[in-house]
Amino acid sequence: MELHNVWFVLIAVLWIGYFFLEGFDFGIGVLTKLLARGRSEKRVLINTIGPVWDGNEVWLLTAGGATFAAFPEWYATLFSGFYLPLLIILVCLIVRGVAFEYRAKRPEENWQRNWEEAIFWTSLIPAVLWGVAFGNIVRGVKIDQDMEYVGTFGDLLNPYAILGGLVTLSLFTFHGAVFAALKTVGDIRARARALALKLGLGSAVLGLGFMIWTQVDKGDGGSLVAMVVAVVALVGAIGAIKVGREGWSFALSGITIAAAVAMLFLTLFPNVMPSSLNPEWSLTVTNASSSPYTLKIMTWCAAIATPLVLLYQSWTYWVFRKRIGTQHIADAAH
Repeated sequence: MELHNVWFVLIAVLWIGYFFLEGFDFGIGVLTKLLARGRSEKRVLINTIGPVWDGNEVWLLTAGGATFAAFPEWYATLFSGFYLPLLIILVCLIVRGVAFEYRAKRPEENWQRNWEEAIFWTSLIPAVLWGVAFGNIVRGVKIDQDMEYVGTFGDLLNPYAILGGLVTLSLFTFHGAVFAALKTVGDIRARARALALKLGLGSAVLGLGFMIWTQVDKGDGGSLVAMVVAVVALVGAIGAIKVGREGWSFALSGITIAAAVAMLFLTLFPNVMPSSLNPEWSLTVTNASSSPYTLKIMTWCAAIATPLVLLYQSWTYWVFRKRIGTQHIADAAH
């Protein structure tokens, strides 16, 4: 396999890792308003991701950096054409990080409530916009012969992309509800399981519609296999949460997200950003890639660094594996 194909696969894996991990992270943020009853339960939910949320975002930084180094033309066209939505996502991620860190710095109720509101919205908005962005990448956008995006922001708000945004929002919230059930005890755990069941059914309806649309319009044999895996895993996740097997449900909901993202990348290949104006103007793994020497150096660096990153992140999840509940939350808010 040529190195530009290898790096297309590696970037797909990085996005899969990001959506798997940041997916339940965003879901927990949304659930602070949908699931939590009172301040203590909001603190329980926030504490379930407290030790890991910043590590989850490393996958996004790595995916962006890998795209910049391996496929500079893809990076340039993507970030210039999708400038506004990606800027909104970036601002949300910055505010979200500040909200996690500053929420408990002062005891006033208004101060903490405002930061909690920020956590909700800066989790919900990126969860939608990532789906919109990837929906447009798969569908194709207005790219001219100079590999430049010539469309408008309004062109990105098409029915297919909006459906993609609703799918990522519902899947991430379902993933987060399963994670909440896995990481909590008491009444909040029972309600998380009940809510996860409802969210799973809603995700199944939206996700199936989006994947069928994708398969009919752009799919092939490989994407069909990924679609079947995603559907089977989602059904399994819903069944597992129904019988109280949160661990199995979380693993299967993660497989659902992984298979759905894999389906999108399989649909794309060998393109990385199709042109809706002329297929010959599309960005591909060949015309958008860096030089073979650059890709060779990157491959050696990734082979050394990636196992280390996986080891320390796995260790973090192992250390903070225990469940928590309102009984573990101190009375003092400050």
